[in-house]
Amino acid sequence: MRPAWFAGFPIASPACSYTPTGYILHGMNTLATTDATMLATPKRAAAVIDLPVTGMTCAACAARIEKTLNRLPEVKAAVNFATEKAHIEYPAGRLAPADLIAAIRRTGYDAQLPAAGGDAARKAERRAAYRKDLRLFIVSAVLTLPFIALMLYMLTGAHHAEWLPPMAQLLIATPVQLWIGSRFYVGAYHALRGGGANMDVLVALGTSVAYFYSAAVVLFGLDGHLYFEAAVSIITLVFLGKLLESRARARASSAIEELIRLQPKTARIERDGSIVEIPVSEIHVGDVFVVRPGEAIPVDGKVINGSSSVDEAMLTGESLPVAKTAGSTVYAATINAQGLLRCTATGVGADTALAGIIRLVEEAQGSKAPIQRLADAISGVFVPVVIALALLTFAGWWWYAGSWAEALVPAVAVLVIACPCALGLATPTAIMVGSGVGARAGVLIKNAEALERAGHIDTLVLDKTGTLTQGKPAVTDVIVAAATDEAGLLRIAATLENGSEHPLARAVIQHARERQIGIALVQDFEAVAGKGVRAVIDGKPALLGSPQFIASNGLDLDEQAVARLQNQGKTVIGIAYGVSVLGLIAIADPLRPTSREAVAALQALGIEVIMLTGDNQRTAARIAREAGVTRFEAELLPQHKAQRVTTLQQQGRHVGMIGDGVNDAPALAAAEVSFAIGTGSDVAIHAADVTLMRSDLLSAVDAIRLSRATFRKIRQNLFFAFIYNVLGIPLAAAGMLNPVIAGAAMAMSSVSVVSNSLLLKRWRPEGR
Repeated sequence: MRPAWFAGFPIASPACSYTPTGYILHGMNTLATTDATMLATPKRAAAVIDLPVTGMTCAACAARIEKTLNRLPEVKAAVNFATEKAHIEYPAGRLAPADLIAAIRRTGYDAQLPAAGGDAARKAERRAAYRKDLRLFIVSAVLTLPFIALMLYMLTGAHHAEWLPPMAQLLIATPVQLWIGSRFYVGAYHALRGGGANMDVLVALGTSVAYFYSAAVVLFGLDGHLYFEAAVSIITLVFLGKLLESRARARASSAIEELIRLQPKTARIERDGSIVEIPVSEIHVGDVFVVRPGEAIPVDGKVINGSSSVDEAMLTGESLPVAKTAGSTVYAATINAQGLLRCTATGVGADTALAGIIRLVEEAQGSKAPIQRLADAISGVFVPVVIALALLTFAGWWWYAGSWAEALVPAVAVLVIACPCALGLATPTAIMVGSGVGARAGVLIKNAEALERAGHIDTLVLDKTGTLTQGKPAVTDVIVAAATDEAGLLRIAATLENGSEHPLARAVIQHARERQIGIALVQDFEAVAGKGVRAVIDGKPALLGSPQFIASNGLDLDEQAVARLQNQGKTVIGIAYGVSVLGLIAIADPLRPTSREAVAALQALGIEVIMLTGDNQRTAARIAREAGVTRFEAELLPQHKAQRVTTLQQQGRHVGMIGDGVNDAPALAAAEVSFAIGTGSDVAIHAADVTLMRSDLLSAVDAIRLSRATFRKIRQNLFFAFIYNVLGIPLAAAGMLNPVIAGAAMAMSSVSVVSNSLLLKRWRPEGR
């Protein structure tokens, strides 16, 4: 006969098991995962592609391409000048990649489909182009030297012709202007043909005015000053600036190359009874490979036999080696410190943890932060405004001085000092360096928006299990009622928990397995959200859940035992079978050693720390007290956590959330920036903006500090870029800057911004 609490029990329900905040379905794990993923990442009917773009010379180019792409139906594009890539979401059934490439080409630039080995090929092309540009710069610099000497000679009050005859000036300046400077004409042509204007237009226009005016004076015997030195020096200096900028940008994006270089080129695998060395690209899942002491592990795998310690600093940022024995997971590019390991390959190629890190870093570096929108908006109209200012300057000086020749000098200075490049590079270069530094420290940031928001949070919500605690709970007490023995109780409990990946469920199963207790067949499951589970085992109804859930079904527990265990900070599960209570299981999950330090560090950063948990009030209070958390809520369902996050946001708080389980996905999705512990569930990691590879709350502190450091650099860069143009253009218009000095300032403006971003490479986690 079924007990009263079993009435109305449904038939053929999927399996489920206890979690600290409720119960997870089994037999329908795909559904549970899908639901949580939908909460975290809404399904989009769009394909995504990253297209390498060539021909961009400044942020105005990127702004124009982005504007063109976003005019296409249902297309959302972001073009990054620093990475030279276009990240595009487009309707796959309506547009093809070829349509996107055609749109880019219509603006005067080029793009190609990404291909296998494409990044390596593009790097080789960039290196070849850099060497070619360096040779051209050397030629340009040599041809410019006479004009520099001429300018120094003129400081003595001498005239041009006394040291360098006009015809000689024309002959020396012509190859610089028309050959070496031809790239500016080509870039200007493509920009104008695409309906816009960029830095090339400014340089080509400014140097052409100076060169062709001077050429006319020489060829037609006109009476006027020569400005060949301005045209030639500007081209050479801008060329130098572009070379330095290119080198600095390569250094800014070097994090990905450093990660790629960590990957071993070969591996030793077992084949036909012997060890053979093969390229890593030829390893397949299931292959058995061996790693000697001091060698890098070639692919992700699982240790079959052997014991060693492995340096996983490149993956987690943790300096201490990690012990590995049979059954342990090893990761590609980590270093085997001692001992021979024999492993089976579980992840190869694009499926290794290292490949996933590289993908995340690439995505973060190619994304745009909200703070960049202002710079993009200005870059889009910058060049036309500068040309208008140059025309006004020319007209004003012509009216004031009465000589159009004299009016050319300040007008040319206005054209060549204005630089949209610094504005365009201010944000993405800092993002590139910051995301790379984060990966090195074991902090993987999915996009620039998350990197920006992480520094703004003033409230951080924490889950308890696996976040503040180690996430490795163990059964500490089994209290058996008179109706059964310990083996019988554990058999029922482990059967109900079987299939769950939650740490508490695994603790029960492991405890039963260690005692060689088998699992029974289960039928007719029903999950009662946040409370417990009903099931049929061997033809009898079974019940597992919180003490409150057991009591609500008319069954009496040992309340004194429950209170005593909970006061010790333990989680208590009640088990009933048939018509009687079998007993209690107590589970303890120790606090992480660094949790108290991390909470104190967060509070020192001005962040309020709040713990939200589904566990009971007594256990939650004990853990909160040990961790130094002053505000917490217990016995919450997953949806309640999300509601608490939303409520805090409605109060004007900037809320971050850290979690590691499926039940945290709704709250992670609701938070402004979400952090997932790297050892947590796939759903939590997919839902989160930041993945903390080191299972340590101090990694969240590192992420927030890195965010704040990165955005200090961005603000500095934007200040430099704005103040440079705000001060430089008026000075040039007032005739207070020689065009050559203006050209040099323009060339160095973008270099200074990128160099400032590179200073982020010095950032290190505090105290480590």
